[in-house]
Amino acid sequence: MLDIRYLRKNTDEARARLVDRGVEAKTLERLLALDQQRRETIAEVETLKAQRNEVSDKIAFAKRQKEDASQAIAEMQTVGSKIKELDAQRATLEQSVEDIAAHLPNLAAKEVPVGPDESANVEQRRWQPDEASYSKRPQALQAAPEWLKPHFEIGENLGILDFERGAKVSGARFLYYIGDGARLERAVYNFMLDEHRKEGYTEMITPIVVNNAAMFGTGQYPKFVDDAYRVEGLEQTYIPTAEVPLTNYFSGETIPAEDLPIKFTALSPSFRKEAGAAGRDTRGLIRLHQFNKVEMVKFTKPEQSYDELEKMTANAENILQKLEIPYHVIMLSTGDMGFSAAKTYDVEVWMPAQNVYREISSVSNTEDFQARRMHITYRDEQDKLQLVHTLNGSGLAVGRTVAAILENYQNEDGSVTIPTVLRPYMGGQEVLAATPHF
Repeated sequence: MLDIRYLRKNTDEARARLVDRGVEAKTLERLLALDQQRRETIAEVETLKAQRNEVSDKIAFAKRQKEDASQAIAEMQTVGSKIKELDAQRATLEQSVEDIAAHLPNLAAKEVPVGPDESANVEQRRWQPDEASYSKRPQALQAAPEWLKPHFEIGENLGILDFERGAKVSGARFLYYIGDGARLERAVYNFMLDEHRKEGYTEMITPIVVNNAAMFGTGQYPKFVDDAYRVEGLEQTYIPTAEVPLTNYFSGETIPAEDLPIKFTALSPSFRKEAGAAGRDTRGLIRLHQFNKVEMVKFTKPEQSYDELEKMTANAENILQKLEIPYHVIMLSTGDMGFSAAKTYDVEVWMPAQNVYREISSVSNTEDFQARRMHITYRDEQDKLQLVHTLNGSGLAVGRTVAAILENYQNEDGSVTIPTVLRPYMGGQEVLAATPHF
């Protein structure tokens, strides 16, 4: 949620920054006009309440003097009716203000590139393994051989991914991991969690069902309610990411300043209808309705948050570097960033069969946008309450990491070499090969 005081005092700047985020200029004008009406109504109510108190004193005095107080009583009734009417108007105005404000995205940080969509994103850096190891792989950048296959074909051929039966039981974009496929998925997320624990993150196991207030707090509601899997008959939702329960952990609380920054990590299933993504990446592990993801969340003081954003991005990159899979990092433009973000880096992994980079982690600083919605504060050195800054990032999307491993480590005979860092998690196994499971 944006600070209404900032919007009032810096209207021209706020309007321009909101337009950069795709918001029509008249939206802010309407919000501020309603806010002005609301404030005027509140002031009028306070004046009338003072008048009512004064009349009440007159009535009490008249009664003590055994004088006729009927005129004063009638006057108080008129004032009371007016107050009731204005209170109803105020409530309506407040709801209108809240409805508009709840749909306004966060303002972008100054250095974020301005643009309508992903075409304005700016690459920050690329990484690939050292020449000694990577040049020996036929999947090297721009050197893909003809036999290279997409990850879903590799998984189906090895008998470790079953999309057909997943669709039979649950519908499109669900699947079964089988045998070594399930084992590889588990190895990947255990490796990720172990790495993040080394980096100082506290590991959590969170609820996978949250209430509407939690979804509002991180910015999924009300704007993206149609993308959510909701629990029928209840005000609850299956989480689209562990960001929601992790960030809401401190909702309504004041965190001791000396504890900041606080870092959480968690593995969770994630559920997304992705109603707006029809036709994109519908095959394979890239865009599922249910998938595992390791999440990172931080709570920081404002002056720490952008340093912590760089560190969190490095934490996501570390996973791919140790897996020895090429990637690049891009800064998202104002038109491509998520609703709650002030600045976002996407880490995109190289998928050689498609000859393209695919997002595997999105790391964002939301500044105080989420904290204002969730009322998460700390006390500064002057003992004044301040909003914390919150950050979140994938560390990483597990299924997409499996897809990247299958494509980047596939061999001409159809087998897949297991990355060295994952072998201890798979009992020393070095290769995935087609094996009958039942």
